[in-house]
Amino acid sequence: MTKQDKRHDILRAALELFAEQGFHGAPMALIAERAGVGAGTIYRYFENRDILIRDLFNELEEDILPFIMDGYSDKAPFRARFIHLGSRLLRYFIQNPLHFRYLEQFHNSPFGVAHRRDKILGNEGKNTVFKELFEQGAEQQVLKDLPLPMLIALAFGPLLAVARDHILGFFHLDEDLVLKTIEACWDTVKR
Repeated sequence: MTKQDKRHDILRAALELFAEQGFHGAPMALIAERAGVGAGTIYRYFENRDILIRDLFNELEEDILPFIMDGYSDKAPFRARFIHLGSRLLRYFIQNPLHFRYLEQFHNSPFGVAHRRDKILGNEGKNTVFKELFEQGAEQQVLKDLPLPMLIALAFGPLLAVARDHILGFFHLDEDLVLKTIEACWDTVKR
């Protein structure tokens, strides 16, 4: 087994355990056991659990971006770009429930709060396609006159709740419901 394979196995085990049991319910020894590596081996790849948690988040974020950007055009009308990004994000969560459960936990933890603050309130060079879209919408007065973090929460909070309830089996999101969900999010933030 190569070093890259071991690292991948550790990340996969961590994803599963964090999603199932939470950050506090998944000690490094349990992650190593699930990954099929020695308890000391895990520390060759990740200095501590906090670094593992952040590295896993960064890997998932790298997976999401190409998925949501597939077919995206920054030349499209504003509403079409909003619908595209929101529906692609929701589809990603539907197709990757473990990723969703991990990301939701991450964003509601101290790790995620600091990360979101940095991205939304933003340091230079840390813009995301979502932040850029919302900043454009505010400049063009396409979106309601509300603070950027509030607009993002109003647009994507319901999307996250819908993804969670789909994953929990409260209803099934088909293509029609995905589109209707994103259109409802659009109606919430548009002027």
